[in-house]
Amino acid sequence: MSASDYYDILGVGKTATADEIKRAYRRLAKKFHPDRNPGDASAERKFKEVQSAYDVLRDPAKRAQYDRFGPAAAGDWHTDPSGQKVYSWSAGGPEIRFEDMEDLFNAFGGSGRASRAGGNPFADLFGHGGRSRRSVAQSQRGQDIERRVNLAFDQAIHGTTLEIDRVEQGGQRQTLEVRIPPGVEHQQRIRVRGKGNPGARGGPAGDLYLVVSVRPHRYFRRDGKDIYVDVPLTITEASLGAKVDIPTLDGAVSLNIPPGTSGGARLRLAGRGVKPQRGKAGDLYAVIQIAAIKDASEEQERMLRDLAGTLRDNPRDRQDW
Repeated sequence: MSASDYYDILGVGKTATADEIKRAYRRLAKKFHPDRNPGDASAERKFKEVQSAYDVLRDPAKRAQYDRFGPAAAGDWHTDPSGQKVYSWSAGGPEIRFEDMEDLFNAFGGSGRASRAGGNPFADLFGHGGRSRRSVAQSQRGQDIERRVNLAFDQAIHGTTLEIDRVEQGGQRQTLEVRIPPGVEHQQRIRVRGKGNPGARGGPAGDLYLVVSVRPHRYFRRDGKDIYVDVPLTITEASLGAKVDIPTLDGAVSLNIPPGTSGGARLRLAGRGVKPQRGKAGDLYAVIQIAAIKDASEEQERMLRDLAGTLRDNPRDRQDW
């Protein structure tokens, strides 16, 4: 196999950039994918060739070894179904049994024991020092992926399930179903293990991180685990006391307004705030707003003036102005 074969398989030149190689791979992988060609052995074989070529050419260290020494430098050890240790150049390519490779390696003055210890004979023969051998043989963890998701206020409070489309995994596109836990906050990062980019040379895949954006609610406000809602009252309700219905995260409840409640007062409903997946629930605070009488009738104005004349307590007198 010549050093240009992997480039020929992907249909690119030896000077192709990483982006050009990736685009060529995606186009061919999509064309020959087994899901699009059920039962077509030729397409499946071509898909494996494309995958093998991309696995080498997308990795700078593997590509450099391949360009210099050909496909032999891009192989790896594995165990066949009979339990024998073999070395293969690429998926579906020729294999050499461990014993045969050991003889070949010894012919170059190497040590069979070093091969059995897990070394890569080609890296030992072609590399220049331990650093070169490690760059070929050492597995690498895949890169993490970060995606931003938008949630409604209620979805963030109660939790939801999202379908995350077009997440790249092993060069393929797929749809992931991700559970968003209750109580997530704006700009919080959610980690989905093993759903990032695939690792190299058998290394683990990276992680997917979802960065949450929460849209504001039309009347609820959030501060940590606590929720705030404005509750308007008439002058008589605030002065005499009342029972009014107010919204909460779990539906409407009746709230007792004590007589003489002032505007800006905060009435606490314990445990009616955000209920996270773990830990104690927050509280809900009803923030009182006094609604003045607009367009009062003559009779109402007369009654208000009569009332004002009987009041002896001026709230401004209590201010240290």
